[in-house]
Amino acid sequence: MTLTRRTALLGGLGLAVAGCSAAGYGGPDRAVTIAAGEPGGFYLAFAELLSAELSRAEPRLHATAVPTEASVANVDLVRRGQADLGLVLADVAQTALTGGAPFTGKVPLLALGRVYENYLQLVVRADGPVRRLADLAGRPVSLGANGSGAAQLGERLFGKAGVPVEARHLLFDDAVRALAGRRIDAMLWSGGVPTPKLADLARATPIALLPLDSVVPALRAAYGPVYDQVQVPDGAYRGVGAAGTIGVANLLVCSPALPDDVAAAVVRVLVERATALVPAEAVGTQFLDVRTLIGTQPVPLQPGAAAAYRALHG
Repeated sequence: MTLTRRTALLGGLGLAVAGCSAAGYGGPDRAVTIAAGEPGGFYLAFAELLSAELSRAEPRLHATAVPTEASVANVDLVRRGQADLGLVLADVAQTALTGGAPFTGKVPLLALGRVYENYLQLVVRADGPVRRLADLAGRPVSLGANGSGAAQLGERLFGKAGVPVEARHLLFDDAVRALAGRRIDAMLWSGGVPTPKLADLARATPIALLPLDSVVPALRAAYGPVYDQVQVPDGAYRGVGAAGTIGVANLLVCSPALPDDVAAAVVRVLVERATALVPAEAVGTQFLDVRTLIGTQPVPLQPGAAAAYRALHG
C-alpha cells in the first residue's frame, strides 16, 4: 500500500475513533474526536485548545484533535461517524446541506457554534510580477488541498472574477515552499490572521496579499450571505499593509447522532472558556465571540446546544 500525505494526515484518526467507539457515550467520561485541519493552520490550533479544555471540564470529555485536509474532509468524517465534531467553513456546510458537488447527496449537519472567522488570503511574492488578481491569468496558483474549503472558494473566486488560472491543489506546507521557490505565483489560504507559517514566510521572503473584497458582491449574489467583506489588519505580516478580503464563518458541526448532553458540555466550554480558546499568535478579532456563537446559519443548532445556550444566556 502506498502511504500518501492524506493517509499520513488521517493516520491517527483510526486510533482516535477506535478509542471513541470503545468508550462510547455511556459513562461519565466520554471520548470525543474533533476533525480539524492541516498542521500549521488555525483549525488544528483551535481544535487542540478546545480538546484540552474539554478534557479538563466537567463532565469530562476525553477529546482528541485530529489533523485532516479541512472542511470538505471533515464533513465526510462526521457523516461517516469517524469524527464526533468537525470544523467546517459555512459555505462548505451550505454545500453539504444541499448536496452540491463535491458531495454526492445531502449531508445532515447540526452546529454547536460559530467559533471564528476565516480570512481568505491570496499570497504572492512582493518581488514577483503579480500585483492584482487579473495578473494571475494563466499562472500557476495553489488553491489549497483538495479536501479544503479554500479549494472550493478558490474555484468560485476565480470564476466570478473571470480570471482563469493554472489551478494546483497543494497542501499548505507544500504551497509555502512552492511560493518561496517560485514554482507557483500565488497560494490561496483560508485561516486565521496571522497564520504562523505565513508569518515565518514573510520574515524570510517578502510577501504581499492581493485584495479580494471587490469579488464579495458577486459571490454573495451567487451563493448567499455566507461570505463577508473583512480586512486583514495592517502589519499582520511583516511589510504587509491592510488588505480587504473575504471572510467565511467557521462552524463547529456534528451529525444528528451526537447526544444532547455531549453537545451541551461542549457549548459550556465554548462559552465559559472562550478566552482560553484563542491561539497565542492570533490578532484576536476573528476568533470566537460569545455574543455570536449562536449565529450558525445556514446550519441549525443542535438541540442540546440550543438548550445550553438558553440556560447560559436566557
